[in-house]
Amino acid sequence: MSRRRWLPTSRRRWLPAVAAVVVGSLVGLTGCTAARPDPGATGGPDPPPHWQPCPESTTQRYGPPPDGLRYDCATIDVPVDWAAGPAAGTLPVALIRARSARQQDRIGTLVVNPGGPGVSGVDAAARLALGERLGGLPETVLRRFDLVGFDPRGAGRSDPVDCVDDSDWDATFGADPDPRDPAAFAEAAALGQRIAAGCAARYGERLTAYSTHQTARDLDAVRAAVGDEQLTFLGYSYGSLLGATYAHLFPHRVRALVLDGAVDPGQDPVAGSLSQAAGFERAFAAFGQWCSGAPADCPISADPAGTLAEAMDRARQAPVTGADGRAATAGWIFYAVVASLYDRSGWPRLGRALAELGDGDPGPVFDLADGYTGRGDDGRYGNLFAANLAVNCADAEVPLGTDEIRQLQQQWRRQHPTFGPALAVGLLACANWPVAADPYPVGPAVGAAPILVVGTTGDPATPYEQAPRLAESLGTGVLVTHEGDGHTAYPHVACVADVVDAYLIDLTVPDDGLTCPS
Repeated sequence: MSRRRWLPTSRRRWLPAVAAVVVGSLVGLTGCTAARPDPGATGGPDPPPHWQPCPESTTQRYGPPPDGLRYDCATIDVPVDWAAGPAAGTLPVALIRARSARQQDRIGTLVVNPGGPGVSGVDAAARLALGERLGGLPETVLRRFDLVGFDPRGAGRSDPVDCVDDSDWDATFGADPDPRDPAAFAEAAALGQRIAAGCAARYGERLTAYSTHQTARDLDAVRAAVGDEQLTFLGYSYGSLLGATYAHLFPHRVRALVLDGAVDPGQDPVAGSLSQAAGFERAFAAFGQWCSGAPADCPISADPAGTLAEAMDRARQAPVTGADGRAATAGWIFYAVVASLYDRSGWPRLGRALAELGDGDPGPVFDLADGYTGRGDDGRYGNLFAANLAVNCADAEVPLGTDEIRQLQQQWRRQHPTFGPALAVGLLACANWPVAADPYPVGPAVGAAPILVVGTTGDPATPYEQAPRLAESLGTGVLVTHEGDGHTAYPHVACVADVVDAYLIDLTVPDDGLTCPS
């Protein structure tokens, strides 16, 4: 299996901004320190991008743009390997720019990354530009900035990675997240090896080029393309790692960075996975406490944890089958749970889905799991998880063998019984990866302006403990704590929104350690 990101499916927190996730389990991000070449100028200025109106690029997903909002799209070419330069080959990076007709006193461009890794920044920017009324950014921000999103290399419209069959994704997601039988564990390891070999056969050494280090340099190319001398950036979840990497490489080009749903760059793959197991375990406990006290909204309120455990055990023996013959295996149930824990608004759906599964209807479980995995009604998958796999394994090697991962599975089951084993098994993906990693740099962003780091105490995907560590590691990090549940806080938490807006617009830096209630 391989590492994959966990995505929220709630309507309120629509952004799929998450931590990296292991394909085959939940995942954490990794960090390694390495020497870097001088990240200065790479030659003469490139020509500005050729922007063209593209309202159609958002219509299918979000409907026609409202009056006064203009979308333009462009593509820039970046080196496959920034150290080698353009002569060694280039790849396209897709951009979208949203501009409000009500814009006044323009400051510059706010570049956004929604996380993943592998989530489309083009789609994210298009949605954020719709404004607060439709779940986007505050009008006070949209009136002062162009909003630009880009699909990171390997994702969406930017040289998308495509090396995993739909049948292998079905096998990955449907597999038992805690394969206790040695044969089942060996099957999980073999699946990860087959996926890795297929990607290597298609891309070879080019797989290393999909690293966060390379994407951070692409981000500086985006900054130059929009004509800003310094970067103003909003990064969610994995986007916080991308922003931190940028600050390390280009500290003097930082105007303002907001890193929400913070990832600790210094953690290795094992520590990151264990941290996320603890985060989701806490989130499920919070769901259970809510469910037990809300029988009108949660039909499994008598025993939420017991209901899930029973459903998983039954699925391992005789899974409920839908009208189309699809079986609700333990894996699909597991990812339905994962999908629901990113935000409190998903909790009622989870309670109902488990209740209906117990009554013989797996449809709601499939709805939740498919919304997370991106599985279409036709059984086909998009590019997101292939990109997520490529980025995670390009960022750091997992220096463990299958026997060591098997031991972690058993150890983590004792610590975090619902999510620990899956996160351990997920380490198999990058342990089998056939090409060298290109680790991102870690350490202080010496010379950078103050950087805002936002952490939520009940965040399952990027557990809160990572936020103060990121702020400290940057040297210029300023920590803002949201005391609440869910993954990421801006702009739906009013106190956080006030602080972030003032920082983005006026560069007003809050007191380090500011706490915002839910």
